[in-house]
Amino acid sequence: MSDKIKIDIVSDVVCPWCTIGYKRLEKAISEMGIQDKVEIEWHPFELNPNMPVEGENVQEHIANKYGASLEDQKRSQKNMTEVGAELGFKFDYFEEMRMVNTRDAHILLEYAKENGKQTDLKMRLVESFFSERKDVSTKETLKLALQEVGLNENEGMARLESDDARSQVQSKEEYWKNLGVNSVPTIVFNQKSAVTGAQPVAVFKEVLTELLQEKNL
Repeated sequence: MSDKIKIDIVSDVVCPWCTIGYKRLEKAISEMGIQDKVEIEWHPFELNPNMPVEGENVQEHIANKYGASLEDQKRSQKNMTEVGAELGFKFDYFEEMRMVNTRDAHILLEYAKENGKQTDLKMRLVESFFSERKDVSTKETLKLALQEVGLNENEGMARLESDDARSQVQSKEEYWKNLGVNSVPTIVFNQKSAVTGAQPVAVFKEVLTELLQEKNL
């Protein structure tokens, strides 16, 4: 493992730019043909850790949190939809879309990591939320996602009842915040250099090329 480029991605499953950032990174890795030379690990960041169970309408949420007008939001959503399409990802924004609590999703992503399926589950949850109009805070959606990526749903769902698993996610979030991570995606390479935001494919290629040269890979 030590001869691989370690890529730590701090993100949330309801963060559109996290999705775009990852898809661009994935495209860079694929076009460079270095899938076997990188190791990706996802880390929790909750955009809305205090979001209540019922969630909040996305338009109201963005207006309240960022002061964005409906017109600005529509423009931003159109832009993200177009960028996503270019990367083979479907953003399906709709009037009743709700921002939800993602703590349980992050607990399951830790479980998936132990079983070598973290990226699979991450993308399944992201697709569920952005492409399939599903609520990724509900037990039904989470259980189905586990099944769809080949994880043991009973074992995974049992983690949601564990206070230890819950506090571990909170501890990891605090760890990254204490390192100065306050926006996502934050993508860290070999635990020493980081980029924030959905950088262009070319930027990721540049960073990866430098790291490959350093490691003589």
